[in-house]
Amino acid sequence: MDVEELEARLAGQAGSVLLVEDDRPLAAVLVRLLSGAGYAVDTAFDGQRGLHLALSRPYTLMVLDRTLPAIEGLDLLARIRSSGVTAPVLVLSALSSARDRVQGLDAGAEDYLTKPFDTGELLARLRALRRRHAETSCDLTLPFGRLEVAGHQVVRPDGGTVTLTTRECDLLETLARRPHQVFSQTELMDRAFPEAVDDGLVGVYVHHLRRKLGARAIETVRGLGYRLGRG
Repeated sequence: MDVEELEARLAGQAGSVLLVEDDRPLAAVLVRLLSGAGYAVDTAFDGQRGLHLALSRPYTLMVLDRTLPAIEGLDLLARIRSSGVTAPVLVLSALSSARDRVQGLDAGAEDYLTKPFDTGELLARLRALRRRHAETSCDLTLPFGRLEVAGHQVVRPDGGTVTLTTRECDLLETLARRPHQVFSQTELMDRAFPEAVDDGLVGVYVHHLRRKLGARAIETVRGLGYRLGRG
């Protein structure tokens, strides 16, 4: 049994995917792969059409290229997010540097996979995004407010809000789900930045969160790592 047949049996009706990819031969391959895994697929070959579909139809997942005509991929992603669309997005791009990946994730993508790619890995990442989106489409109580995971924001007790980037939200969510646990830097990399390779990202995003939420929002446990602070 090949990968497509196995995925179809496991996933059944897996949901709907918006695929925005200007390489038509690759798009045709991806449509066959995703359809075989049980997804209903809509395809756009430029950013303008992709934006129209993203704002007019509900999707379970979105797969976006970066180098698109009409509207560039990250610009498209920013417009989708600013319009309130929260469907998980996987960026599929030949741009593969660490800086490119960080840009994609900070623009609002949940995952970033570089070309060329393994089809089994792509399907596995999409399954993981579906599971994670289902698990995290809820609010988490913080000592200093409430984390609205889907909206990427912290609501303060006084009603004020603090908007987070996707990576900031992922890190804070990881800490908030186990508020008394001390996470090592390696554990946080695995949980909040699974696609990244630079260990320094944890410290960078801890700094960003403290700047936005207060110096005590995340506690440093010397020699061990980090845990959720008291705010």
